[in-house]
Amino acid sequence: MSKSDHFTFIDLFAGIGGFRKALEGIGGKCIFTCERDKFCQVTYRSNYTVDHPLIGDIRDCTKDRASLQYIPKHDLLAAGFPCQPFSIAGVSKKNALGLAHGFQCETQGTLFYDIAQIIAFHRPSIIFLENVKNLISHDKGNTFRVIRRILEDELGYCIHYRVIDGQFWVPQHRERVFIVGFKQGNSFDFDKLQLPKQMKKPTLWDILHKTDGMEPDEPPYLVNGRIGDKYTLTPGMWEYLQAYKAKHRARGNGFGFGLFGPDDTARTLSARYYKDGSEILIKQEGERPRRLTPRECARLMGFDKPGDSFFQIPVSDSQAYRQFGNSVIIPVVESIANLVRTFIGITERE
Repeated sequence: MSKSDHFTFIDLFAGIGGFRKALEGIGGKCIFTCERDKFCQVTYRSNYTVDHPLIGDIRDCTKDRASLQYIPKHDLLAAGFPCQPFSIAGVSKKNALGLAHGFQCETQGTLFYDIAQIIAFHRPSIIFLENVKNLISHDKGNTFRVIRRILEDELGYCIHYRVIDGQFWVPQHRERVFIVGFKQGNSFDFDKLQLPKQMKKPTLWDILHKTDGMEPDEPPYLVNGRIGDKYTLTPGMWEYLQAYKAKHRARGNGFGFGLFGPDDTARTLSARYYKDGSEILIKQEGERPRRLTPRECARLMGFDKPGDSFFQIPVSDSQAYRQFGNSVIIPVVESIANLVRTFIGITERE
């Protein structure tokens, strides 16, 4: 496989295709997708060509050897997997693969166990994983120790990881741990990751709707050059959030809403944003604050470039907020993928 060739990848726990969007940008071809959430599947199908299997539950493909063969051979495995605690059992069981790896007793019942089974069976050249920053300290560090031991000692991959804050690519503090693994050792170095070359750090002005007539309407987000009324907090919700913040300030902690202007960098967009939008509220002169619109969330996560409205959002606002809040920042993954791309041509398939 030469450096100029395309490579194949599978998209596990795909969400709305953050990994896919980035990997296709460097010549990757997605040949298998797994995503359980039916609303994410709607958004995924609206934005990508799905001419390959798309399954809901990954465990349907890891039950036995025949099930694992349903997943096609691939060069790269990508997964933004859920973080779950591992229980340490005393006895290792053999599964239908006839393998006696320790990950069976340490991770069985977790979704990382299913990823490990796929890696053990298909032996992709590269694995590319993402998780919350707290994965490293989760369960007093046990979870990450087990993951590293399985990937390195049992499955034989050379592992590199780094916590990266997305604020250098988009106006959002969002720290995530990225793990890259190679079947063959090489000179990959996360310290060579290139930060964006730009005159100024991104600010919310870059992703907010423009109400000066320069941005076309996109109901219900932008209507007659104005932000849709439903995104402004109701009087009751605004009073509640102010009272909640005041109560916790009196107790000496910082719980409460985050209020931001166009020159600011936002907090992390979370999957709970649909509830009250409290972590990222946008100031409005002479009015109560407002939530971001789903389109602005798409821009904040890099699915759209500032000012663009190309990414299809076919679901309700509540579902859209969940989806963007659970996703990866596209330009961050693109930057890592470009660093990985250097080694695609020298990492051979078995």
